[in-house]
Amino acid sequence: MTQTYTPAVLASTVTHSSITVDGLNIAYREAGDPSSPKLVLLHGWPASSHQFRDLIPALATRFHVIAPDYPGFGNSDTPDPATFPYTFDKLAEITEGFLKAKGFERFGLYVQDYGGPVGFRIVTKNPKALEWLIIQNTNAYEVGFSAAWGGLRNALWLDRSDENEKGAAGLLELETVKATYLGGSTNPALISPDTWNMDYFHTLQRQHGRQLQLDLFYDYRNNVTLYPKWQAFLKEQQPKTIIFWGQGDIFFTPVGGEAYLQELPKAEMHRLAAGHFATEDCLDYIAEHIHTFYEKFIG
Repeated sequence: MTQTYTPAVLASTVTHSSITVDGLNIAYREAGDPSSPKLVLLHGWPASSHQFRDLIPALATRFHVIAPDYPGFGNSDTPDPATFPYTFDKLAEITEGFLKAKGFERFGLYVQDYGGPVGFRIVTKNPKALEWLIIQNTNAYEVGFSAAWGGLRNALWLDRSDENEKGAAGLLELETVKATYLGGSTNPALISPDTWNMDYFHTLQRQHGRQLQLDLFYDYRNNVTLYPKWQAFLKEQQPKTIIFWGQGDIFFTPVGGEAYLQELPKAEMHRLAAGHFATEDCLDYIAEHIHTFYEKFIG
């Protein structure tokens, strides 16, 4: 039997590919008509583009959507930390090269967790690239840190000793990854165990996986020094912005989400009864409001 597909079905079909950027194989998910407005999704910790597996087709009927895996995450290459610097500067450099290679010169940007430090580096370097902004549980303010950061902020960032690194490594255990997904959710039955198992067994347990994550934990302190720069960028550029903030995030406080309104008083704020990975249990809500926001303010 020959099957036929409607244009909407074809547009929402997600493809899985990879390209070489600076000698590294960078994996990505992509969907949508290439002539449609471009939208980049940048994932958080300890996830990958798998985080957006359901959001991508929900958005692809209107947008040309792309979501890469950073080096060391998901299905991208994992170079040895002894020779490759796992810093947010480097992740942004590789991601920027990826977007240029894919022809994403101007785009909407969805940033979550690690996606913020990566994405903000890219667009502060090239403000003309940013068409509009979606913020979801990614920090750019000191007040956004929850108590869960204590071991990093009060120990590892001050002294990268073996003892302090050993303490930080507790964040890499399966139960912590699981709690990152389930913490704050009001409907945890919606969150598939595939999420934390994918992150833990495929990303954190790969060769060099734990060391590169510790390198990034330590380098995260350099994001904090850039917060004033990112805040100034937002205040000056005033990108059209919609914010989704899981109020029960174990890493980032609700006040950290509210803080963006200081620089972006016209941003549309959605406070969700969810945790760190709000697209797991608030997918339909997020997708619907992204579509509505774009048609109202950008499209």
